Amino acid sequence: MEDEYLIRNISDTAFWMAVYRARETERRIPLFKDPFANLLAGEHGKKIAEGMSARAGNEWAFIVRTHLFDTFIMQQVARGADLVINLAAGLDSRPYRLAVPASLQWIEVDLPNLIDYKKEILQHKKPLCGLERIAMDLADVEARRDLFRRLGQQYHNVLVMSEGLIIYLSAEEVAALSNDLAAQPSFQHWVTDLASPGLLKMITKQIGSQLGQANAPMKFAPPEGPEFFESCGWHAVDIRSMLKTAAQLRRVGWLFRLIARLPESKGKQGSRPWSAVCLMQRK
Repeated sequence: MEDEYLIRNISDTAFWMAVYRARETERRIPLFKDPFANLLAGEHGKKIAEGMSARAGNEWAFIVRTHLFDTFIMQQVARGADLVINLAAGLDSRPYRLAVPASLQWIEVDLPNLIDYKKEILQHKKPLCGLERIAMDLADVEARRDLFRRLGQQYHNVLVMSEGLIIYLSAEEVAALSNDLAAQPSFQHWVTDLASPGLLKMITKQIGSQLGQANAPMKFAPPEGPEFFESCGWHAVDIRSMLKTAAQLRRVGWLFRLIARLPESKGKQGSRPWSAVCLMQRK
């Protein structure tokens, strides 16, 4: 396979990320263990990771992102969340690996090809909680609204998660999705990752051509940072910088740890290469 065609579409990024989770699992002291990641990634994922590693670099950022999502999810489950909705779930295996109660319901939403692949690979594995997979293109506005309404009526304390999703959407698409989620009173919290314009520019320079060829350009990096969501029904209640978290966990070198000591605004970031995982609460 030619190097530039390793990522053929947006779904291929899920195979790429699964390789990173598999590598983390093999570390002597991992931040998390995902015993299903290697199986899900397959040979295709390994080829993508090998081809993209020289361009993308910063594998630590994806590992820290997963760690932070795990932290927020477990926090909200402990506080009474009765449903987790994973939008663009990809090859995530959290219902199989996180120590969640059996009473929790988990719903994964993604494109049909990924849903079918995941069902096949994990067909003999048992999740630790209730699990439903829904094949859907989230760009279908009416379909997702119908789904949100149904789930909003069935559950009382819903946590929505979108790991590695909104950066591929336009600002208008993110606002529309945010409003659709906020329209459901039982959707109380939402955890998502967010990048600054400066980081988006850096990533685009590194791997933008490969993602563009796969019709998966990265777009969303609001200059106002988490404040973007204020007008869409959400307020950020906890913002965790990926760099600062990585420095605390000693997952980056001394130069990055030195940079991480600099004061940082939790609002506007502008040209700074900044990223965070944000826990938001419905207003």
